Amino acid sequence: MVLGVFLGLVLSCLLLLSLWRQSSQRRKLPPGPTPLPIIGNILQVDLKNISKSLRDLSKVYGPVFTLYLGSKPAVVLHGYEVVKEALIDHGEEFSGRGSLPAVDKIKKGLGIIFSNGKNWKETRRFSLMTLRNFGMGKRSIEERVQEEARCLVEELRKTNGAPCDPTFILGCAPCNVICSIIFQNRFNYKDQDFLNLINILNENANILSSPWMQVCNNFPVITDYLPGSHAKLLKNFTFLKHYCLEKVKEHQESLDINNPRDFIDCFLIKMEQEKHNSNVECTYDNFAVTTSDLFAAGTETTSTTLRYSLLLLLKHPEVTAKVQEEIDHVIGRNRSPCMQDRTHMPYTDAVLHEIQRYIDLVPTSLPHATTSEIKFRNYLIPKGTTVITSLTSVLNDDKEFPNPERFDPGHFLDENGKFKKSDYFFPFSAGKRICVGEGLARMELFLFLTTILQNFHLESPVDPKDLDTTPVVSGLIAVPPKFQICFIPV
Repeated sequence: MVLGVFLGLVLSCLLLLSLWRQSSQRRKLPPGPTPLPIIGNILQVDLKNISKSLRDLSKVYGPVFTLYLGSKPAVVLHGYEVVKEALIDHGEEFSGRGSLPAVDKIKKGLGIIFSNGKNWKETRRFSLMTLRNFGMGKRSIEERVQEEARCLVEELRKTNGAPCDPTFILGCAPCNVICSIIFQNRFNYKDQDFLNLINILNENANILSSPWMQVCNNFPVITDYLPGSHAKLLKNFTFLKHYCLEKVKEHQESLDINNPRDFIDCFLIKMEQEKHNSNVECTYDNFAVTTSDLFAAGTETTSTTLRYSLLLLLKHPEVTAKVQEEIDHVIGRNRSPCMQDRTHMPYTDAVLHEIQRYIDLVPTSLPHATTSEIKFRNYLIPKGTTVITSLTSVLNDDKEFPNPERFDPGHFLDENGKFKKSDYFFPFSAGKRICVGEGLARMELFLFLTTILQNFHLESPVDPKDLDTTPVVSGLIAVPPKFQICFIPV
């Protein structure tokens, strides 16, 4: 009896403490719905469609509001003006990476995507310099993508026009580009180790986008005590880390510091140059996480976009026909597409932009965090506060994109049919945390899709009107539904 009373008092005190802390924090932060103790506002958010919940809440609380996902507050930015103001006008103050506990437990603050501070800046600077200026050996990145596009076409020919699920084939192409940059070699599309790598990357994307993972990130303690897909995520990340470290050992045996062959060689040379410094960015662990980041960002996001692109082109055959007409006029059938062609193909350029706008691949981006206390729109946001930026609200702004729920390449064309840029085009986010692989992704989307459409007609086994383009999950990324497609040689 006495023990029961004592436990009741302890729980009551903890509850009161939680309420007092939330109340104290809320007085300084932007307005928002009243959170419940411990669970916060989690019951007011649809974990299967977070963007819709944020849109509904913004109608009540405005473009800047506070949401408690668990016991900690997050400031939500909704709409182009406020997202631009934070990420671009106050880029440094909003350049931190917010916490995703389930991922932090695995990556431990290393790599490019989930790191912070000096380690993030140095690792990002090195990776960008290597990707942009190294030239990846004696061939440009564009030549590598063109070669992979031709390999992709040959693989698609093997389907003989029969209905197929393009998921794995479209994952292989961008993954091979990343492999050639990091390891200086590509894989055969039927190589079992390669297919295992693709499968792991697909699994990770689906797990990270699931409602369960949103729960794990908001209540991280459950990952220590309950089974679930977070355990599979840890296993997959561990596999990728060991896979990358094995490649490092192979490179060490044949390293020529005067003739770096790929990203690994460049990293090993940097490690040798910095061996007397205690820099965290020059460690094997940081390299392994950085490489897995490049794999994830360079493979899964691009392959998902390619898959979604083909689904939309099947759904809108009139758009596909106009793109193929432009390909015939500008490129023809006797040479491979190149990046210079893009400036002469305004309709194709508009279609690619509209695909990325419409699919809204990363609806809330990755969480940001404030690197210092900042007064923002008359609110005082403490250092280290998690910041959620709604990219959906930018890409679906109805003033910039009339009828944003409709797929319409006209959103990026002027009255003369010329390509029209938009300041609201934020599929790669913006500011200091903009996707490090943006240039490569844009190149791959153009070269892969134009090469496919140059060589094949696309046919759907079902009526295009019956194709559903609604994502099956829309957490970290928007994953398209599975579909069948026929590649009919031109």
